[in-house]
Amino acid sequence: MWIPTLDEGHPTVSGRLLGALRRDIENGTLPPGTRLPPHRELAHRLGIGIGTVTAVYGEAARQGLLSATVGRGSFVADRSAPMSSVYDPEGGAIDLAQNLPPSAPAQRRSAATLAKLSRRADTGLLLDYAPPAGHERHRQAAAAWIRRIGGLGDARADRMVITDGAQQAMLYALGALCRPGDTVLTESATYFGIRSIAQTCDLKLVGLDMDEQGIMPEALERAAQSGARVLYTMPTLQNPTGRTMGDARRRDIAALARKHGLSIVEDDLYSAFAAGFAPPPLAGYAPERTLYINGTSKALAPGLRTGYLILPDADLLDRVLRQVRAHVYAPCAIGPTIACQWMEDGSADDIMAEIGEELAARGDIARQVLGDAFVPPDDRRCPHLWLPLPELDAERLAARAMRAGVKLTPPSAPLIEPQLISGVRLCLGPASDRAQLRGALERLACGLDADHPEPAAAVV
Repeated sequence: MWIPTLDEGHPTVSGRLLGALRRDIENGTLPPGTRLPPHRELAHRLGIGIGTVTAVYGEAARQGLLSATVGRGSFVADRSAPMSSVYDPEGGAIDLAQNLPPSAPAQRRSAATLAKLSRRADTGLLLDYAPPAGHERHRQAAAAWIRRIGGLGDARADRMVITDGAQQAMLYALGALCRPGDTVLTESATYFGIRSIAQTCDLKLVGLDMDEQGIMPEALERAAQSGARVLYTMPTLQNPTGRTMGDARRRDIAALARKHGLSIVEDDLYSAFAAGFAPPPLAGYAPERTLYINGTSKALAPGLRTGYLILPDADLLDRVLRQVRAHVYAPCAIGPTIACQWMEDGSADDIMAEIGEELAARGDIARQVLGDAFVPPDDRRCPHLWLPLPELDAERLAARAMRAGVKLTPPSAPLIEPQLISGVRLCLGPASDRAQLRGALERLACGLDADHPEPAAAVV
């Protein structure tokens, strides 16, 4: 077993250990592929804290000296492989916190699309106010797209409002349904944006217990009896857990919503990554009471800032349009125009297919590096992964990851009811390429491996 000699040339123990590791790698004492001692055992042999070893292993992984796999340990990396996309010498953290799609598929098409749009006779309309619900052509294209990729067979353009992103669609939906002080039911862990809206609009969130298919009907039954009138839910590839409601579960949730007079705000933003797998949206099971949200931020490109809100009746449509006039007067038309162009010429389908293929490949890398540490999502194309951990362990992992140059979503951010669920969300999309993602996951594995030490030999 490697037992390093710690020289006195650095003022801290961690600096001396990192220097010894780098020295022994460079002089060949530790050739590529050498397995390093487990964190706890090396700490015991050197008489130092396990946190010091964990921090050093994490920093060594950040610098490309080590690779790690949960359950197997840390190994000396093959430094003959290109490392430029893995290690940022300026010290910038690799982002696994923002739930963004890989950007290359949209970027490859952006210049040609803008050139094409510049030649259109109606380009001048983009500089004028759009109708409050958005241009009809944009709504027609989006409705057809949602019918195809979202599985909502009755997606109606005449009940659609185009918004500046799905977050704004959520704000309008809850604004049409709620008054300050009202209670909104949701999953026990959910998209952080709903918490922001609740804080701004003085709404109370109540998180419902979940199983592998999301919200449990008995939890909804109990909570609905308290007088709540709105349910916000993400039934397909739920953020952050990646869970998907099956057909029977969706029927149960729809029936309970009818029984208790609940309105449903359905966030279907990830349906593009479950096309052909997930059942139809809840809006297909309870169309008379579901406000349906979709958009382009995850499926195409976040910079389009284009969301779609489909209302179940004319009264709610009118309430939302009054909010549009009061807040922004009219939606921006440039992002929806690009999205419409892509939907009409087939580019949207091509972009989604390429993003889905890339996310599936990135998910495979996560399985190779992290093993059973995360719960596999219900579709390989899911852009986020969930690592269930006790709340304190999740916070420690996020701190270790940041010290190792990997930025994670703050573990508390998605939690509505921490006593029901806790863990860490990993986002596969924002890494610049697969090599950078692998490097980030290997650094993360060092932090996880510290919590899963191998049995050490007995010491007398």
